[in-house]
Amino acid sequence: MLTIRLTRVGKKGQPTYRFIVSEKARDPWGKALEILGTYNPRTNPSAITLEKERVEYWISKGAQTSDTVRNLFIDQGILKGDKVKLAGISIRRKAKLEKEKAAAAAK
Repeated sequence: MLTIRLTRVGKKGQPTYRFIVSEKARDPWGKALEILGTYNPRTNPSAITLEKERVEYWISKGAQTSDTVRNLFIDQGILKGDKVKLAGISIRRKAKLEKEKAAAAAK
C-alpha cells in the first residue's frame, strides 16, 4: 500500500520535512517514489510548498495519508473532511476530568 507521509531533513535542531510517496512498509528515510513538496514548521506561519496536482494524482491512485499529513492537507484545502485527533488522553486522566466536571456541576 502506498502512503503519503513526512520525512525529516535538515540540521540537528532545525527540522524541515518533505512530503513523500512510498510503500507503507518501507523506511521513510529510504528511497521514495516521489517527493511532493516541503514543510517548514519553524517559520511563522509554517511554510508549506506542495505540487497539488501530483498529490491529487497519488490520492486518486489509492495512496493513503498519515494522520499528520491528512491534517496539513485539510489546512491547505487539498482534502475535505474532519481532522484526525493525534493526541489522546489516558483513561485515568479522562476519569479524573469527568469526576471534576461532575463535582463542579453538583455545586
